[in-house]
Amino acid sequence: MSTRPQILQFRVTLNEVEPVIWREIQVPTAYDFWALHVAIQDAMGWEDAHLHVFHVAKPKTRRFERIGIPDDAGFANGPPTLPGWEVPIAPYFAKVGASAVYEYDFGDDWRHVVTLQEILAPEPRRKYPRCVAGARACPPEDCGGAHGYEGFLLAIRDPDHEEHEHLREWIGGDFDPEAFKPGSVRFDDPQKRWKSAFGRRGQRG
Repeated sequence: MSTRPQILQFRVTLNEVEPVIWREIQVPTAYDFWALHVAIQDAMGWEDAHLHVFHVAKPKTRRFERIGIPDDAGFANGPPTLPGWEVPIAPYFAKVGASAVYEYDFGDDWRHVVTLQEILAPEPRRKYPRCVAGARACPPEDCGGAHGYEGFLLAIRDPDHEEHEHLREWIGGDFDPEAFKPGSVRFDDPQKRWKSAFGRRGQRG
């Protein structure tokens, strides 16, 4: 990969949900895994309210590493989780087709496949990161994972379902699973997000 500033375009696909929920995002090669995490959260529409981890093959050795927030209570039999803010993404995504699994919320277990689609030159006066394409709304937080989301959609679409009114109140009104516009995505500053998350050192899970 060139040492000149470049842009990495990723496709992020949420596993086990049909029709497929996906995003295409562009981020600078200078990003670390924490910054990539923030970009994925913002593009997907998650609230960054739970722990996360990337499962990604280490360059050269191809052995899988966990990169995210070091909190290994649930991973006692495996290697430690490396702090994402200390690990640059460029060595792991040096070639088109390189991929990782991004896991969010270890209770609901949302797994995303993150695949490098293109390596691009930055456009003049263009701000990054940016979301260039995507389809369908992000599931609500804490809805029970892919299976719970399926049940949620069945209930929210059927006024006669016993959970319909309860779930409408819980979600705050109507929910359109097809609703998504790339231009509506707003990206947070990764450093501000880090300070917000770790300045108070609250335990998240």
